[in-house]
Amino acid sequence: MSTDLTTPHPLQACWDLQLAGLAADALRVALTIGLFEHLGQYSTPARLATTLDLEPTNTGYLLEMLWAQGLLERDEQGSHYRNSETARRFLSRGAGDYCGDALLFRHQVLRQAGQPLEQALRNGLPPATAPTAEMARRWAEAARVQIAQEQQSVTVDVACTLLERLPQAPRLQRMLDLGGGPGLVAIALAKRLPDLHGTVFDFAETAAVAQKNIVRAGLEKRLGILGGDLDRDDFGSGYDLIWCSSVLHFAHDLDGLLRRLHAALNPGGVLVCCHAEVPEDQQTAARVLPYYLHMRMQGRHVLPAGELAQRLRGVGFVDVQQQDGLRYPVAPVSAVIATRL
Repeated sequence: MSTDLTTPHPLQACWDLQLAGLAADALRVALTIGLFEHLGQYSTPARLATTLDLEPTNTGYLLEMLWAQGLLERDEQGSHYRNSETARRFLSRGAGDYCGDALLFRHQVLRQAGQPLEQALRNGLPPATAPTAEMARRWAEAARVQIAQEQQSVTVDVACTLLERLPQAPRLQRMLDLGGGPGLVAIALAKRLPDLHGTVFDFAETAAVAQKNIVRAGLEKRLGILGGDLDRDDFGSGYDLIWCSSVLHFAHDLDGLLRRLHAALNPGGVLVCCHAEVPEDQQTAARVLPYYLHMRMQGRHVLPAGELAQRLRGVGFVDVQQQDGLRYPVAPVSAVIATRL
């Protein structure tokens, strides 16, 4: 038995998991009531409670908890709170990188994913079904709000940084944003490369969301959309760049899709895939596996580390390179970059 009474108990990891759920609920409530919109400047719990029609004492407890999570700052007296830099940038509605709706959506989805776990272990989950009209409608609504927030705040930066590192970047003429959702990655890349033209492919309803964003960006002469089903429909050819982010998980025939991507590229064209894999490192796996547990139980593709690169070589790609641990919405991903001869 340890005589150091400050050493964490072996059960602390289990307690931390349970406490994380309560902390997530606190963030959910704070976003739902618009708390961060009223903490641009220092405020007391009592003043905030009056503004939002809350109970003052319990409001103070919530503010203190959010402070402990790094989402608020507190003055030296410990009596006034205001938004931290993270909250100012991402949690206050009206901020350019606002992600509150995306966080609320993730909270709901992750809580729902935990409910059927025992059923999944005893009897399995129903296999993932082909896209339905209702699924396409929900995906379009997600693209309009929460996916757009995450693309703008996180994914665009990753995509632009990866693109800038490509030796082929100055020569890129045509790109495909496969499963591009709201199209903000294609828009950002087109702004970086003035000679780049491209297509955003997604469900027809989602592609329509991308079209509105393209028009809003004034890029309708260089970017277009193509609506369809990833497994069944043609997404064009003659591309110099294909950007593919968190899409391969949903392919019915993964190797068949990889062969189609190879055929869609021009000789010398490059495929950039950003997808989560099952890490070998325990700490990284702890960040990835909870998010993808439900998807894996449905039979979706979440490949072991390195397998996507191996499959790409198997269908004819060359110069396959991989970068692991890239920051991404919810959980880190691996970028696999491959070239067609």
